[in-house]
Amino acid sequence: MVDVTDVTVSLLMLAGLVAVCEAVRVVSGSELHADISELVSTFQQCCCTHELRLLSEVGGIEPRLALTLTYLAALVHALTFRGATGNPTGTLEHVYRARLTRGCALRRVACQFAAALLARFAVHAMRGLGLSGLHAHHAGLGFQCTSNIHASLPWAALVELACAFAVQTVTSCTRTMEEKYRVHALAATITAVGYTGGGVSGAVFNPALAFSTQFHCSGNSMLDYCLVYWVGPLLGMMASVLLIDKLRPSPSPHLHGDTKKTS
Repeated sequence: MVDVTDVTVSLLMLAGLVAVCEAVRVVSGSELHADISELVSTFQQCCCTHELRLLSEVGGIEPRLALTLTYLAALVHALTFRGATGNPTGTLEHVYRARLTRGCALRRVACQFAAALLARFAVHAMRGLGLSGLHAHHAGLGFQCTSNIHASLPWAALVELACAFAVQTVTSCTRTMEEKYRVHALAATITAVGYTGGGVSGAVFNPALAFSTQFHCSGNSMLDYCLVYWVGPLLGMMASVLLIDKLRPSPSPHLHGDTKKTS
């Protein structure tokens, strides 16, 4: 049975974490380097996903509540990221579109994976405080987790590919939409793919997020995780980008990052 106190503590912890991350973004303002923005935003995303996964898999919250929290978390991320992708495949798509140089993209991807690793340790440290029975229980188990891959590796990779394809397609097709509507479209898509593919692979579709939440879990090898959570989403993003290029012309590229000013 779901413990209301456990859910409340987890939500308060996440609210505080998002508030701190948002404060860093707001206080820094335009002075916040894009690389640091990726670091902060990816850290926020990974921490939230860690906690929602704990509530769902260990805390036993109802599926409807889990989907509601997934939607709200995705909505908060979309509203607060301020241009950060929090996803290596999204960064690579910017390189393909010539919006970023390769050097700039490499730094951002490095920041994303660094934030993913930092988030894993930060969440363990917060749970180690034992602020709720669920946290204390998980800490007592040594923060153990099991693989979310519940199908053959090719099928799980295909599901991750499909999830990444869907999210990337909606992301690309809603870029001209008003932001107040676009964030809901993105959140709804993420929730839908989570509902559809969650039982097969966890529906992570983000290599950095998977590195934080999946790669340390027992049940599969590192190579298995790389195939499902890195290769699958990368191919899904590429398929979406190529399809969109076939259906409509690409906008003129505007390069950011390591560009040189000309006089």
